[in-house]
Amino acid sequence: MQITALYRHPLKSHGREALQTVTLHAGQSMPFDRSWAVAHDASKADGSTWAPCQNFSRGSKAPALMAINAVLDEKSGRLTLSHPDRPDLTFDPNQEADIFLKWVKPLVPQNRALPDRILQLSGRGFTDSDYASISLCNTASHAAVSERAGTDLSPLRWRGNIWFEGEAPWQEMDWIGKEIALGAATLAIREPIQRCLATTANPETGARDVDTLGILNSTWDHQNFGIYAEVIKGGPVALGDSLTVH
Repeated sequence: MQITALYRHPLKSHGREALQTVTLHAGQSMPFDRSWAVAHDASKADGSTWAPCQNFSRGSKAPALMAINAVLDEKSGRLTLSHPDRPDLTFDPNQEADIFLKWVKPLVPQNRALPDRILQLSGRGFTDSDYASISLCNTASHAAVSERAGTDLSPLRWRGNIWFEGEAPWQEMDWIGKEIALGAATLAIREPIQRCLATTANPETGARDVDTLGILNSTWDHQNFGIYAEVIKGGPVALGDSLTVH
């Protein structure tokens, strides 16, 4: 098996960034993945510790957010966001939250809890799991969903960190409890990823257009896509590196 794509999501639910290489660290999520999150005005989260996704603005409630792309300048800490319906925005998530809140306002429903502040959680990030996880996705499983949908779906719907090819569809679900080697790193596979409404939105337009959850449930009797893993041995990982199940 081989690594085909690497992504991080610096600001949770607000854009993805493709990478060529990344260095993983034991006990941490992918560097700068979901380092920041947008707490809404009903959230109790304060950034001192991990909080579940219900505390944050996210694509399941605001599908237009799914069309955001992101580029993080690690040296300056400045983040650039782009969206087909908004001008590009470059800002410092720690210093210029007000600029971002004005920019994102047209992309979120006004009859729900509204974006209120940006929080940062270094190291592990605001992952969707309550532990520092990395998500892996199988290109063959994605192709199976696309075939069932009758259209060429973008893999960006799944917001995965690491994509791989060379395995049969859904075979990754048999890896639960096992370890994998990829690049110079070793990961322990923890559990399948149960999906939400965010995956029903088109990553190019931000409009809900495919019932991915219905397809998963009706065809495979589950709502899972991809697997969560924990890094137990760090090291560099790059596009084209091999993936081996132990």
